[in-house]
Parts: sequence; C-alpha cells; structure tokens
Amino acid sequence: MLPTTSGHNHTADTLIVFDFETTGLSPDLGDRSIEVGAVLIEGGKITQRFQQLMNPGCRIPVFIENLTGITNRMVNDARKNNDVMNDFFEFIGNHNLVAHNASFDARFLRAELKRIKKSFTGEMACSLLASRRLFQEAPNHQLATLAEYKNLPTQGTYHRALADAEVTAHLWLSLLREVQERYDLSAPSFAFMTQLCKTPKHQLSRLFHSARDNAIGVNGVAFERHTPTTC
Repeated sequence: MLPTTSGHNHTADTLIVFDFETTGLSPDLGDRSIEVGAVLIEGGKITQRFQQLMNPGCRIPVFIENLTGITNRMVNDARKNNDVMNDFFEFIGNHNLVAHNASFDARFLRAELKRIKKSFTGEMACSLLASRRLFQEAPNHQLATLAEYKNLPTQGTYHRALADAEVTAHLWLSLLREVQERYDLSAPSFAFMTQLCKTPKHQLSRLFHSARDNAIGVNGVAFERHTPTTC
C-alpha cells in the first residue's frame, strides 16, 4: 500500500493523468484492462510518460478491437496485467490522479491493484466533471470535442491510453488556466479542484467568491490569489 499522505494538500499542477483501455465497461462483470497510459505533470509541465499493453488472459471483443485498434494478437505478446500494474503502481508513487470520466478508470485501477494486493490511497479528480462546470459552452464534454473546442495539442488519435492521457493532461492544464484567468485565482490546491468537480453549477459563483474573499482553498487548504502583472 502507498504511504498515506494528505493528497488534498498538493497543488493541482503536479499529479498524474491516466487512462485505461479495457475489454468492457465493468471489472465487476469480468472485464479487464488491456492498456494503461499515463503522464506525470510537474509544475504544469508534462515530464514523464508511462504506457504498456497488457495481456489480460481473456479475449478482446471484436467491438473493442475495432474501437481501440488493440488486437488479441497484440496483447498475446504483451506482459501480464499483474506485472504491468506493479510497474504502474510504482509510477504513481504518492501523486494524486486525474482522469476523464474518472469513475470508469478508478474502477479498473482499484480492481487491477486489488489483484496484486495493493491499493491507491491518494485522491482522484475528474476532468469531465470539471469541464462541465468551467466549459459550459462546449458542444459536449467528450474528450475529442473538448480538444477541438480548446484547441489542445493532440495527435488525432483517441481510445489509446497514452494518447488519451496526454490530451486529458492538456485539458487539465487548460482548466487550471481558466481558474486563474477567468476567476482571478492562481495555484489552486488539488482540494479546491476536487471540490469544484462536486459543486453544482448554480453554486459555482459562491464557491469562487468565497475562495477570493478568504484566499484559502476548500477544506482550509491554502492557495494563492492571482495578482495581475502591470506593464
């Protein structure tokens, strides 16, 4: 098990963004991960990457092969899930996590880690929920749509783990810039961002107003108020 740390005390610009490709929708129904991709963001910049195919020991449905381009032949030559997840567990370290539609990826993360008798004890935020609150004018909040809407760097490839993780990382950094530029706040804590994800849209103005007035993040975690520079 990872050492227990107060993940809410971390800043929101240093964390790991990750994504799983899977054989289906639910590990409770026997579905397994077939690829994991992740990027480490440090101080607002991508500094490391992690990507591995996984051999789940079961067949990949044709629909998933067509969706992802990951074939049974490809994973037959890959390392077993348990071996890859041990490496990914080490890559995570004590960092907080972000994913797009995080509830989906969190289920597979916990299920795969449980198989190797480990668990993730940090915090997790969802870029999908944050985008629904900060980018309300977007046509929808699918990852590809948001990438086009915010003109994010992308290779034009989706449903591959590392490519999706990289786009999500750029999306997360765009969300942090939105908080700074539109709401006059900088260096938000991870606690503030997770609270934002949970706040109903009609209460967002109250959340930001309180943050600006008190110059603290949610749950008493400090963050800085942005002071615009003058020419």
